[in-house]
Amino acid sequence: MNRWNRTITLALVGALNFAGLVQTTQAATISTEAVAADAGVALRPAEDARNVLAQTLQRNDVVSALQQRGVNLDQARARVGALSDAEAQAMAQQIDAAPAGASDVLGTIVFIFVLLLVTDILGFTKIYPFTRSIR
Repeated sequence: MNRWNRTITLALVGALNFAGLVQTTQAATISTEAVAADAGVALRPAEDARNVLAQTLQRNDVVSALQQRGVNLDQARARVGALSDAEAQAMAQQIDAAPAGASDVLGTIVFIFVLLLVTDILGFTKIYPFTRSIR
């Protein structure tokens, strides 16, 4: 009986020690500008965002890529015009944050290395001197 009393007492002491660590929180509505400022993102006015999207749709490479995918340019411009201010700002932010050109060069290099390594092990090529063919 004494052992059970000691075990229960230690469990209660531990529980009471952690009970003091509970913290209360308060939730409040904050504005988009406050979140953006906290994240370090400068929100551009909606009109500037729409101008960025319109200029993007005027670029020759974008026009040709849209046409290759079967997208009607007039419909794309109409859809950009129908975006809400928040959607236009989000899309302009994505365009600004998107990497130019081939952004995954390291991934491509790793893929080629692994591909050549596997073909080396299977005996189709002999590129790396540190591999032995399974053939």
